[in-house]
Amino acid sequence: MGYDAMKDPILQVKGLGKSFIQRGIKKEVLKGISFDLVEGEFLCILGPSGCGKTTLLKCLASFEETTEGSFLLSGEKRSKPGRDRIMIFQDFNQLFPWKNLLQNLLFPLQMEGVRDKKRMVEEGFNILEAVGLKDYARYYPHTLSGGMKQRAVIARALLLNPRVLLMDEPFGSLDAQIRFSLQNLLVTLWKERNLSLLFVTHDLEEAILLSQRIIILSFEGEVKTILENSLERPRDPYSPEFQRMRRRIYSLIDPLTR
Repeated sequence: MGYDAMKDPILQVKGLGKSFIQRGIKKEVLKGISFDLVEGEFLCILGPSGCGKTTLLKCLASFEETTEGSFLLSGEKRSKPGRDRIMIFQDFNQLFPWKNLLQNLLFPLQMEGVRDKKRMVEEGFNILEAVGLKDYARYYPHTLSGGMKQRAVIARALLLNPRVLLMDEPFGSLDAQIRFSLQNLLVTLWKERNLSLLFVTHDLEEAILLSQRIIILSFEGEVKTILENSLERPRDPYSPEFQRMRRRIYSLIDPLTR
């Protein structure tokens, strides 16, 4: 599955900027960010710590207001959070500790007034099965590992069927083996469900393993370049093609890591 530039964009970001005043001095976090995300695309955002990656996702989720520019979702402006843009964080504590996994998944739908309980439960079990957690539906979050919690959070997001899934380094705190397993799971879900993903990471190899395109942000919060990643899947981090891609990206971000 390669990036298809002929598809209509589901998300259009146009000159987005974010700044705030600190001790009377204006600090710009993001400057003139512009890009499109097409439907069914896996797009990674890569950049050094402090370049505004998380802030960009929060602006697109409408958790923070932009100070310049705008973005369109399916051709319309969005100013409030909604189920059309679901954001997943790195923190493992994104589930209600007093609810079991199935209850956590169904809670957002219940809050929206969905009345068909039987259908909700069936869909909940189907999503848990897709992420390998069907047998843990009645378990509470404190009994689960970090990797299992992240799978549950992904399942809850998928149940809401968002137009765009915003992921902020969701595997960053996991050990290497679990992280690799969840990366493979995410790619499988992306293919099977035609997900539109905007995935933030600071890890070069993760960006190359997952993405169809990679946005590289500068330390100053600007788009340095956008690269197409056409490596065949499954991707081998030790292959010559992968290493060439890695060296290319490293040459772009190395002067910014300070």
